[in-house]
Amino acid sequence: MKEFWEKKFTDERTLWGFEPSDSAVLTRDFFVRNKIKNILIPGFGYGRNAKIFHDCGINVTGIEISKEAITMAKTETRLEVKIYQGSVTDMPFDQVLYDGVFCYALAHLLNKFERKQFIKNCFSQLRPGGFMVFTVISRSTGMYGKGKLLSKDRFEIMKGLKVFFYDLESVRQEFGPYGMIESIELDEPIKHMGNEPPLKCIYVKCRKKAN
Repeated sequence: MKEFWEKKFTDERTLWGFEPSDSAVLTRDFFVRNKIKNILIPGFGYGRNAKIFHDCGINVTGIEISKEAITMAKTETRLEVKIYQGSVTDMPFDQVLYDGVFCYALAHLLNKFERKQFIKNCFSQLRPGGFMVFTVISRSTGMYGKGKLLSKDRFEIMKGLKVFFYDLESVRQEFGPYGMIESIELDEPIKHMGNEPPLKCIYVKCRKKAN
């Protein structure tokens, strides 16, 4: 997977642009209301979703596999934050407990074992009372069923790009054990490409019980 994302990075920056996702805006507002002070963003990318958290005074730490994305975050997005280079499958990278975790469009790129371990590791790095928020791709989106079937609801859309498509039941199964408090379906516009139909996603919130 590392080789795929290193190769894909140049195309991705064209695809996503610099405007934050709607999910990131929703999460920023939610974190502000809940007085979240420090967050972890696995799958940091080049920082387009991280910047709005940073700009409102939330301390941000990232995990990102692509060296090019990290460089771009520092030079073009101009984020002076801690970013660990590596795969989220190698978490944890520190022993910090965070008030919040925000993960956009990443969990569905992992296989079943990796997803289970990744969600568990994110939850482990939450302080008691903390929140984690995930945006995952839905079976309702237009890509579902395209490419090579790998397993139930998981397809190789193109060479190296393997995607698991969630529905509300699979969300419940994977996130339910980790304090899931909400799961809603939403449209995620591809803002940099105005003519493209939005991605159909599921927005998931979890909370760790306070001591």
